[in-house]
Amino acid sequence: MEKRSNNITIRSFSECDISKKVEIINNSSNNKFLHYDLPLQYEKTLSWFNKIKDNNNRLDLTILLDNTIVGFIGLLGIDNINKKAEYYICVDSQFNGKGIGTTSSLLLLDYAFNELSLEKVYLFTEEQNIKAQHLFEKIGFVKEGLLRNDIIYNNRIINRFSYSILKGEYNERNTNSKNK
Repeated sequence: MEKRSNNITIRSFSECDISKKVEIINNSSNNKFLHYDLPLQYEKTLSWFNKIKDNNNRLDLTILLDNTIVGFIGLLGIDNINKKAEYYICVDSQFNGKGIGTTSSLLLLDYAFNELSLEKVYLFTEEQNIKAQHLFEKIGFVKEGLLRNDIIYNNRIINRFSYSILKGEYNERNTNSKNK
C-alpha cells in the first residue's frame, strides 16, 4: 500500500524500516505518550514485525517526507464485521509543525474509508496529550468521552479520551474542503 500527497508518502511498513522505528520510538521527545516496553530493541522489533507482517487485522505504515522516514501511522484491530479500526500515529518531534501528521492522517483516513470500506475509525489519547488532540480535532475526529483510570503504564494510572470519525463525516468534510 502506498499513498502520496505532495512530498508526503505513507507506505507499507517493511523490515528495512525497523532500525528507524527503534530510533524514533526510543527518542524521549517522541515517546512521552506511547505505551511501549521501552527501550525498543532491534531484535524484539524484528520478531514483532515477523509476527504481524501477514496479519490482516492491522495496517502498519511508514511516513516519509520526501524520501526520509519521519514517523509511523496505521490501523489496529481492523474489524471487517463492524467496519471499524483503531488509528495510531507517531511523528518524529523534529518534524513537528510541517503538516506531516495532518497530511498522513488524511491519506490514511481516505484509505480506511474509501478502500477498506470502514465506517468508523477511533483512537485513544492521554488526557494530557494536548498537541495530539489538536491534530485529531483538526482532521475531523470527535471527542466521545473521557475514560477514567483507563490504563496503568509505568505505575501511572492514566485517563484517556476516546475519539472517532465516521465515514460520512470524513467524506462530508473532504467534499466541503474541495468545494472551497
